[in-house]
Amino acid sequence: MTMRSSKMVKAPYELVKSPNHNGSLKLDGMSVIEFSFYTQGRKGAFFLQDHLLLFIKSGVYTVRFGDQQYTMRSNEMMFIHKSIGVEYEKAGEPDSDYILDYMMFFLNEKIVEEFLKFAGLKPIYPVNDVVPVTVFPINARIGSYIESLKPYFENPDEVKDGLVRVKLMELLFHLADSNDRLLHQMMQPMSKDRGSIAMIMEENFLNPVSLNDLAYLSGRSLATFKRDFQAIYNTPPLKWVRNRRLDKAKELLAATALSVTDVCYSTGFENIAHFSKVFKERFGLPPSEFRNKMS
Repeated sequence: MTMRSSKMVKAPYELVKSPNHNGSLKLDGMSVIEFSFYTQGRKGAFFLQDHLLLFIKSGVYTVRFGDQQYTMRSNEMMFIHKSIGVEYEKAGEPDSDYILDYMMFFLNEKIVEEFLKFAGLKPIYPVNDVVPVTVFPINARIGSYIESLKPYFENPDEVKDGLVRVKLMELLFHLADSNDRLLHQMMQPMSKDRGSIAMIMEENFLNPVSLNDLAYLSGRSLATFKRDFQAIYNTPPLKWVRNRRLDKAKELLAATALSVTDVCYSTGFENIAHFSKVFKERFGLPPSEFRNKMS
């Protein structure tokens, strides 16, 4: 994956602040979001706090995770597992006036557990069976379901939570019928390897992760994660993350032409003033002066 030069936002909650946000249906926060663009290209990055189901009615949507790239076109959908950071690029098709029409569903563990109980299903926990991204076609039933939601976006604030919950249950029924492995994916963390703290930290220190996110990724409770981390690194996790980000920022300032602002966002900091302050505390100079000295 190439280094991003824009801020990675947390999804779904920060996405609704986007100036390009069209409309959403809400349930206990943000559960269902619809975006629709007339564009030939747009790039960005987000860190998923909930599972994401992404449906493309028309257009092209490309996601990069690690060194893998996944592309969806019209009438395809993608499942992206929670607690990972991805880069995306989206565009319309030339033969459809560059219209990009898609719908995003954010599904947290609570709604999946409600569905399993409601449907009388028991979760299955396969070993080594969790994949970060899956692309598959939209069948006729799911396509009809997507179309049935469009009227609700005309007056989204009038749609009650109970109805949104019912529609999410309906979506999960359709998914269970067409691809029951997705339900198993949703119920498991990305990593169950209890020796994987070092790998988890290296893969995620640039993402806007919380301690709860890191504990989840490592398959530990928060208390156990903190204890195990301290035993390995002899420092608190947040301090380690900050120092690792600063080391990366120093490397980028010395070796690339990225602006100080781009370096700030690329290394997981969300506030330029704070970034400059902690950079100076660690290296003795603010970022701009450090770069001038290096050049």
